[in-house]
Amino acid sequence: MVAYEVTVSTTNAINATTFNNVFIKLVGEDGESERKWLIGFRGASAFVRGAVSTFTVECPVSIGKLVLIELDKKRLLLFPEDSWFPAKVEVKSPEGDTYNFPIYRWITDSEVHRFREGTALRVFEDNHHLGRYSREQELKQREEDYRWSVYIEGIPHCIKAESPLSLPCEVRFSFTKTTEFLYTASTGLTELQLKGLDDLKENWTDIDDIDRVFCCKQTDISDYVQEHWKEDAFFGYQFLNGVNPMLIKRCLTLPDNFPVTDDMVFLHGQGSLEDEMKKGNIFLCDYKRLDGLKPNTINGKKQYLMAPLVLLHQTPDDKLMPIAIQLKQTPADDNPIFFPTDSEYDWLMAKIFVRSAEFNEHQLNVHLLRTHLLAEVFAVSLLRNFPMVHPLYKLLIPHTRYTLQINYLARQLLISETGVFTQFAASGGEGMITLLKRSLSSLTYTDLCIPDDIAERGLEGIPNFYYRDDGLKLWDIIHRFVQGVLGYYYKNDNEVKKDTELQNWLQDIFKHGLLSQTGTGIPQRLSSLVKLVKFVTMVIFTCSAQHSAVNSGQYDYGGWMPNTPITLQLPPPTTKGTTSEATMLQTFPDVNTTVQGMATMWLLSKQSSDFVSLGQYPEEHFSEETPRRLIKEFQGELEVLSASIKVRNRSLEVPYTYMDPPEVENSVAI
Repeated sequence: MVAYEVTVSTTNAINATTFNNVFIKLVGEDGESERKWLIGFRGASAFVRGAVSTFTVECPVSIGKLVLIELDKKRLLLFPEDSWFPAKVEVKSPEGDTYNFPIYRWITDSEVHRFREGTALRVFEDNHHLGRYSREQELKQREEDYRWSVYIEGIPHCIKAESPLSLPCEVRFSFTKTTEFLYTASTGLTELQLKGLDDLKENWTDIDDIDRVFCCKQTDISDYVQEHWKEDAFFGYQFLNGVNPMLIKRCLTLPDNFPVTDDMVFLHGQGSLEDEMKKGNIFLCDYKRLDGLKPNTINGKKQYLMAPLVLLHQTPDDKLMPIAIQLKQTPADDNPIFFPTDSEYDWLMAKIFVRSAEFNEHQLNVHLLRTHLLAEVFAVSLLRNFPMVHPLYKLLIPHTRYTLQINYLARQLLISETGVFTQFAASGGEGMITLLKRSLSSLTYTDLCIPDDIAERGLEGIPNFYYRDDGLKLWDIIHRFVQGVLGYYYKNDNEVKKDTELQNWLQDIFKHGLLSQTGTGIPQRLSSLVKLVKFVTMVIFTCSAQHSAVNSGQYDYGGWMPNTPITLQLPPPTTKGTTSEATMLQTFPDVNTTVQGMATMWLLSKQSSDFVSLGQYPEEHFSEETPRRLIKEFQGELEVLSASIKVRNRSLEVPYTYMDPPEVENSVAI
């Protein structure tokens, strides 16, 4: 007889324990063991959370190199069927070899579950017949578990699910995450109900009243915003380092529909737009995607959403200052261009209409579509097309954590017919669907790859642009890591071309994410390792750093409503000199609309205690030495970047933390 030493680790998570009997079968290239009941001196406590238990499995002769294991559990007579979350199984063979079997899956039934040895294998090198069979069966089951669904025609497809509990166990929130999410959601709304504000369908009558709404929910930055929101320099700063750094671009020629002249923006002939454009000092934000959207009706009142054009000037002291704002796309006598020289409230109202447009463009295009919906497409495609043994599954699975459930909840709580966004945002309802469709049809590969995007928008040289500075460094660090890992597995371009699972993954993303739109530049097939590395870098960056950049600051910049109104309920002034503080208060959203928006932004900015930051891998999917070493190097580079960001932030009036690696979540999980 020969003996195999089997060590089973159970994940240290709430509810991971099983008291059922656990059985294992070892399958090798030359034979297999009997199905063995894993019973040891620890008895029923062998598989409690965090336990590591060792057993012996004996065979008459060696079964050769191990290919897979089969695990199942059976309930005891008086015990119910329970759920078990094993982390991994390690097997030492009589020849002295150690085999790792990563699991990280819930086993909730008494069926037999097969798990492959941890060495990554692409489909064309998976030569053992039992390995190939296991691979096919796994993907067949995944296609059943992860089905596509169309939520709204014209936007990326999503996972088919009737409720969060109908999602496969592996992709659901942990107990901790569920509890905290529900607690944060309910306490925010409870406070509103206690204050009687969630039902108050009235105008604000005093700006100081807004301050009293969430007095206990302030951040250092939301305090700063409250103090500085009226200032032009801060208005300009937010286009670079607020929650939407994706719209601003260098302006080389003025759009035909924005007839600004030198004498409008430069007093006494002290400069010319043409000269300043040549020097690269003029920038444009154009909200044309919002043009003609049908605005919402809230509390029985029609709302107003503009599609502004904003011209900004980089001053000699490196400030980005707004110099002209036109609130509608078509020039007309009743569509004046506003300037900093106008009356205080004319100019402030113009900026408020821009900030409200900014909220709607940011939430639906930059945040929902470009991070949440795309991350879901990447995740569902990954789970449908790659078995656990594939190197791309091992590399990308950490970046899908909680995404399917958070998106299900977003559809249910935010953008459904009764969702907060649908009920209380200017673009909620019909406008939302139009804007999402427009945003998808204008999406390009360049938009998703920060080095290309920054170059395309001409923003390589603009000072004080921390989203760019930190984002480019993060992209490079992720790119080097991906290049190392994929270069270890794919030795040449031909191996990329002949990996059918990889090509199927891309096809799924193209079909269900981009709805087969050509002309986006997003690849349908990959023919080289260089292109594969770039695409996978984009996927990881989108699901981690980019989402953090456009999500984490929502309450910082939107908690003080006047800085980011989610809707406005009077039209903009059509002639100058007609506005006042009273006009502004009447234009702001009603009290109930304001507080619903604030509560939602608080919820969406709140980190969970089981947050996993970029570069941290609590689950060990890779067994080989090279990718494990590359992970350590990746973590080291992220630590160096974090230290430099922290040093820089000490000297900034408003620190930029959203792309500091420990603050960046590994996946779209909130």
